[in-house]
Amino acid sequence: MSPLEKRTVSTLALIYALRMFGLFMVLPVLAIYGKNYQGASATLVGIAIGAYGLTQAVLQLPFGVWSDRIGRKPVILVGLILFTLGSALAAMADDIWMLIMGRALQGAGAVASTLMALMTDLTREENRTKAMASIGASIGLSFTLAMVAGPILASWLGLSGLFYLTALMSVGAMILLYTLVPTPTQQVRSRDARAFVHQLKDVVMDKQLLRLSYGIFALHAVLVGTFVAIPVALLEAGMAQVDHWQVYLPVMLIAFICMVPFIIIAEKRKKMKEVLMLAVALLMVGTAWMAFSLNSLSGLIGALWLFFLAFNILEASLPSLISKFAPAGYKGSAMGLYSTSQFLGAFVGGLLGGYMSEHVSLAGVFWGLIPLLLIWFGLVITMNRPKHLTSYMVNLNNQTMDSSHDLEDKLLALPGVDEVVIMLKEQAAYLKVDNKTFDPTKLKQINI
Repeated sequence: MSPLEKRTVSTLALIYALRMFGLFMVLPVLAIYGKNYQGASATLVGIAIGAYGLTQAVLQLPFGVWSDRIGRKPVILVGLILFTLGSALAAMADDIWMLIMGRALQGAGAVASTLMALMTDLTREENRTKAMASIGASIGLSFTLAMVAGPILASWLGLSGLFYLTALMSVGAMILLYTLVPTPTQQVRSRDARAFVHQLKDVVMDKQLLRLSYGIFALHAVLVGTFVAIPVALLEAGMAQVDHWQVYLPVMLIAFICMVPFIIIAEKRKKMKEVLMLAVALLMVGTAWMAFSLNSLSGLIGALWLFFLAFNILEASLPSLISKFAPAGYKGSAMGLYSTSQFLGAFVGGLLGGYMSEHVSLAGVFWGLIPLLLIWFGLVITMNRPKHLTSYMVNLNNQTMDSSHDLEDKLLALPGVDEVVIMLKEQAAYLKVDNKTFDPTKLKQINI
């Protein structure tokens, strides 16, 4: 990457991280503090925990379309302003409905896909995979730090203080956006980086992509539902809220380290389906183990480790599988459906967890989540084995309808090229290739 690209990607990754850190920081503490709000019930606290997911799911794609019309940075600024206002509203809340409104307004700043589109505008094609990986790493790191920092900061600042801190970080993200991120000279409507509305019907009809979208829906429903119950369970098992980070930090670090061999086996030995099946099964076992261990601190710690081992494997594997299953030129739209499903899962998990906690029991939260995982396990068993292909975009030069058919035949004849989709309006060709046999230098032999 050039120095400008490195600065741009690192700044966008930091903006991503600040936003996600603020969203996740309340996850390990909201179930405890939320019950103190006027009018609170376990169901409404669960809705407050997951409310951001509903507005994210609804507004993410419209924000992306809007950014095509008026530009990326103005849309991102609007999103960050909404996120800041939502954080301030949640900080000032004295009743549960105001807290829910604040959380929903936080989610209304749905700029994740627009940030990714801006990254695409400002990086060259050959550097985009690295750039996306950097942003993905920043999200994972922010989640881990938030889980550790949330209980500590809440004990110092209170829940309102966490929301004020989140608002302050969002203002910092706005400053970074307009001081360190260049304004793109042109917008790249990359089909690998952003969803296109007219493609969504085809994506929804794809059974393999639907399986993966259900998977991320179930994964985040189970994550958020679990954190309706786990903070309370740790309290009841004898651990003070301020000390909860002492569980989350080692559990998540050890789980991350143990996850790495599974990802290597999945990718290098082409065992993605088997690893996915194992991870979903482990997630079910970990969730059930928590239900059985509510009175045992050591049992909860062991169950959380297994839970996060499975969670990390799945969180890392599912985007890779989307890339492998999405037809050439459809990756962005497939990821749009995937991300929408993820945020919708967060809302459903909070709602389900809160309802089961209030009307059944704390253990009932976990048993209520198990059916989502059983359905997912059945979908994974019937899933096709993925081809280990990656996406590759080629810029074209004055191709016409007549010449495009000949070009498609020439591209398909190249070693390692499995699929070709030519978009004449964009003057681009989208390929699915096997990196072991595909040689990009061969493209110079074709007159494009």
